[in-house]
Amino acid sequence: MYGLVNKAIEDMICKYHGEDTWEKIKEKAGFEDIDFFVAMDAYSDDVTYRLVKAVCDVLRMPAHEVLKAFGEYWVTYTAEEGYGELLATAGNSLPQFIENLDNLHARVGLSFSDLRPPSFECEHTSDKSLHLHYQSSRHGLAPMVIGLLHGLGKRFHTEVDVTQTSFRDRGDAHDVFSIKYNDSHADDK
Repeated sequence: MYGLVNKAIEDMICKYHGEDTWEKIKEKAGFEDIDFFVAMDAYSDDVTYRLVKAVCDVLRMPAHEVLKAFGEYWVTYTAEEGYGELLATAGNSLPQFIENLDNLHARVGLSFSDLRPPSFECEHTSDKSLHLHYQSSRHGLAPMVIGLLHGLGKRFHTEVDVTQTSFRDRGDAHDVFSIKYNDSHADDK
């Protein structure tokens, strides 16, 4: 994964738990000698997984809660780190943005040549719900997707209810999420 992900983890921890906690997490993960992560540098996925495990240990939180919180935080973080305009090109509503996630990742891949993005496929089930099919070469990140969806709900001022219905880590072909949404501003237009 790219350093931008690791920097976002650091930023989230420092913002909500303080720099001392971040130093404990770095030490627990075996990265006490790393002063900072370079956003545009590719790091082994193991670096990120070790950071997440250390966050779980230090904060005494289960991985699914940490990943969900990080997913939600990621939406705001990337917008503030200079990717806001890029995010804006992916759509102006939750369903439109979700439909364009693969296109967004393709554009990001122009700057991040080693990017191995997940794939998302939307299946609309009604005018206020859809199934999101998520496929990734990385294991265990489905809770982060749930957090991302909640973060996108906040970005688009849309109430979101997410239920995971298929689980890759339980033997399904890939993860599937049932998403119900209600855009509180849609009736004002």
